[in-house]
Amino acid sequence: MIRDTGDRLEVSGALTLGQAREMLEAGCRHLDGRPQARFDLSAVHEVDSSGLTVIFGWVRTAQRLGKPVSIVNPPQNLLSLARLYGVTELLPLA
Repeated sequence: MIRDTGDRLEVSGALTLGQAREMLEAGCRHLDGRPQARFDLSAVHEVDSSGLTVIFGWVRTAQRLGKPVSIVNPPQNLLSLARLYGVTELLPLA
């Protein structure tokens, strides 16, 4: 689930294969009408490699819309997966 708090988008639940499409679409919908997007992942309790795909989908959509995007409070297992796949520097960490 993604909740708009005004200054950030709070992502909660799982960023896994079963929720990837829903989370990708929800995040992209929240980009519309915002000057920038700040995704707060502090309430994400489970991540697999699909979570990286979701985040990179948000980044691509934001870039296409000409909006800056950042990720705050990433779970440690997301950072571990990013290191494993060699994509840490591609994550827009705030």
